[in-house]
Amino acid sequence: MSDWAPLRRYTNARIGLPRAGTTVSTSELLAFQLAHAQARDAVMKGWDPEVFARELTDAGIGAFVAHSCATDRTTYLARPDLGRQLDAKSLTSLKTKAATGKAPDVALIMSDGLSATAVEAHGLSTLRALLDAFRRRGLQTSPVVLVQNGRVALSDVIGEALGARIAVIVLGERPGLSAADSLGMYLTFSPKGGNTDAQRNCISNVREPGGLSPAEAAEQLAGLLVRSLEQGVSGVALKAQAAEPILPNS
Repeated sequence: MSDWAPLRRYTNARIGLPRAGTTVSTSELLAFQLAHAQARDAVMKGWDPEVFARELTDAGIGAFVAHSCATDRTTYLARPDLGRQLDAKSLTSLKTKAATGKAPDVALIMSDGLSATAVEAHGLSTLRALLDAFRRRGLQTSPVVLVQNGRVALSDVIGEALGARIAVIVLGERPGLSAADSLGMYLTFSPKGGNTDAQRNCISNVREPGGLSPAEAAEQLAGLLVRSLEQGVSGVALKAQAAEPILPNS
């Protein structure tokens, strides 16, 4: 116990737990049960994109609400394929929007994914940081497309419909027992149907104070995005060509 206890300062992992007889102490048991309940709540909690769209509008950020083919949370969890598709009405609306304006460099999407808690806690600050980072690099961004019950590959459908060069989706990550409020960001060059996860770059654990701050994550993603546009690739191919770190070593 004395050897492990100091290491707890450096990790959220459950190591060196105090014990009471043959089991963990009551305080640790209660903490575990709380973390488990928070993870379940994050997955099952509802998220209203219409309400979030009004928050974005109040913040001066354009938004468009779309819908996946997963019409409720139970369906979303049981049928991942439906979370990767837009319903017909949303797809038609996006294509109509694309036909009336210039195609953006970046199609920016946000979804609750597997943690509505993460989107509610860090969604607005993360979008602000991303839009600022893109703007400073001269990149044109679509209005934020908000989709309830979306999966990562939905970004291919949306990006292709908007004619974007790159699609970026920000969504709630699968919660664990140390964090239920993490956001993940996924970048895909030339979004289109048939892309695989090997063609995406991911930045995960975006949350404060225990992970990457929105500002740090936005700078990392924007750096990847610029390189992706320059080289015409993303995912494994982009990593293989990287000559230097996105951020300097501390």
